[in-house]
Amino acid sequence: MKLSIKGKPVFSYVEVELQPGEAFVAESDAMASMSAELDMSAKFNGGLFRGLIKKYFGGESLFVNHFTNNTSQPLRLELTQPTPGDMHVMELNGESFCIQRGGYIASEPGVKLGVKWAGFGSLIGGEGLFKLEVSGHGKVVFGAYGGLLEKEINGQFIVDTGHLVAYEPTMKLKPQLSGGIFSSFFGGEGFVTRVEGKGKIYLQTRNLAGLASWVNRNI
Repeated sequence: MKLSIKGKPVFSYVEVELQPGEAFVAESDAMASMSAELDMSAKFNGGLFRGLIKKYFGGESLFVNHFTNNTSQPLRLELTQPTPGDMHVMELNGESFCIQRGGYIASEPGVKLGVKWAGFGSLIGGEGLFKLEVSGHGKVVFGAYGGLLEKEINGQFIVDTGHLVAYEPTMKLKPQLSGGIFSSFFGGEGFVTRVEGKGKIYLQTRNLAGLASWVNRNI
């Protein structure tokens, strides 16, 4: 299987080349185009009960599409995301990673998707009460609104609300005011997230809540 990200960084899409016998799993609305010979089947995202949990708590769709190459030749599949922005392919080798609500796009069948409690601190920080966790073996594709920034953290790091896309499960998220009470609320920053620990995080350069606020102010 070959995966390549094209159209970076603003209008990224992933091109997947499936060899005979290979399969790929994607969100229900991610497919942009595919070879006519590919077999596509819609299935519950981990079963009905787990699918409902992922939908309402993890921000994912109830159904996912399984694309399988049952021919004797390589076939292609193109996947996109709802928002304009960058995409990233991550290779899992038994470890796990946390992804923001709606950030997951696709993965190999060996990757498992689960929803875990993130805590009230994550909710205050704008990341939600639950987090989507991917684990297992295989490639995972996730996306962002805007560009993607990859950072190695060793200690503490401040991230503005809505910009954290993915992070290692060992990282701790703690909400706090961006400064003093006056500067935090009248300076427009409000709450931010303090990321603590050692590991890798991914940030997005744009924020959908910020876009919605800008649109509301100008209509």
